Amino acid sequence: MRILSRITILLLGIAFVLCALLVFFGVGDRPDLVVGWTLTRDDIVRAKKILHEGAKTKPDAIGTIELSEEDINLATNYLLNRYSKSAVDIQIKNNKLRFIVSMTLPDNPLGKYLNISFRLGNENDEPLPSFTKFKVGKLLLPADFAAWVIDNVIRHSSLNEYFILATRPLKSVQIDDQKVTITYFSNLNSLIEAQNFLTNRGDTHTHTIYQQKLAEIIAQHDPEWLLSLADLLKPLFALAYQRSTLENAIEENKIVIFTINDYVNKGIMSKSSPVISASQKQYPAYLYKRVDLAQHFIGSAAITASANGQISKLVGEEKELSDAKVGSGFSFIDLTADKAGTRFGEMATASAASARKIQQAVSQINDYKDFMPDPRDLPEHMNEEEFRQRFDSINSPKYQEISKLIDARIAALAIYNRP
Repeated sequence: MRILSRITILLLGIAFVLCALLVFFGVGDRPDLVVGWTLTRDDIVRAKKILHEGAKTKPDAIGTIELSEEDINLATNYLLNRYSKSAVDIQIKNNKLRFIVSMTLPDNPLGKYLNISFRLGNENDEPLPSFTKFKVGKLLLPADFAAWVIDNVIRHSSLNEYFILATRPLKSVQIDDQKVTITYFSNLNSLIEAQNFLTNRGDTHTHTIYQQKLAEIIAQHDPEWLLSLADLLKPLFALAYQRSTLENAIEENKIVIFTINDYVNKGIMSKSSPVISASQKQYPAYLYKRVDLAQHFIGSAAITASANGQISKLVGEEKELSDAKVGSGFSFIDLTADKAGTRFGEMATASAASARKIQQAVSQINDYKDFMPDPRDLPEHMNEEEFRQRFDSINSPKYQEISKLIDARIAALAIYNRP
């Protein structure tokens, strides 16, 4: 028993020393790479196509994806920049993947950035790659030891479920000098499990509380009147203001935005809540007597809350350009709702102080005009030919003039300028 205790203490000591080395050598005030990747519309289209490639394979079938060095860099930077300002440089060389990663850390006294680099390769013809080199800052660690520590950290933390979902379908990952070939098998149960897990955002108990509040609002709504998006935002953010502290305000705001977006854009209210019946009447939400504006606003706020504002802005423009080709036409009115929703999402999640301020501000609004400027005088319903005749492209001076006008109208609202 004494030997076992000593071994346990030794392992804990090693883990502590490694963590100390990670902090000392890996965290600093300078990133190895320039963080804050600049997205273009083409980047987003390509990254989304890469990440959704696996969806083309039917359940219970084997699929294969081939990715170039450029594809891997694009998709990885897209994913990392959804959550924080980061940068990854990946090279395929000598049948190995070489990673350099710089990630922006939350405010702390130790440093702004975490810098690591590592290599992955198929050792001894193994179907899945493993670490062949691992560096934290300038400190080189034994690859096997680093892999063991990382594996244990993942398996004993909240990352474990993500790790299982990501790796379970993988059958092989083969690296050559030109590409990476991924072979995977995903059965129907795995897809359902992944969908259920990934759509469960935030604390379940907290989510239920806001679902119940939303259900009460809907149940008490007068069907003779249109349901304003403000009728949903105001009471739910008032509840968030009562429940929150600086420590949890951002997370509470995210759950509020996701809850409202699920209702407005997906028609989802949890039937598991005791105050919600399956037969309960649901009403569409409006802004300026238009359902689509409420959908654009809260949808963009949700994208920003779960990703970042830059992605939300580009997705909004991409959607309108797509509508010009095959949909209802390009609309600066919809784009205004996208931009306002993005700004709202930024304010709600930018920092703890900003999150608390937006909670207080939204809980005191009079109506939707306090967070959404009137866009009804702007051009819309333009097909692709008409859009090109009038504005040429989104980079033209005429387009930028209206875009800046929209930004100015949003900036003029007091809710976005609170000290």
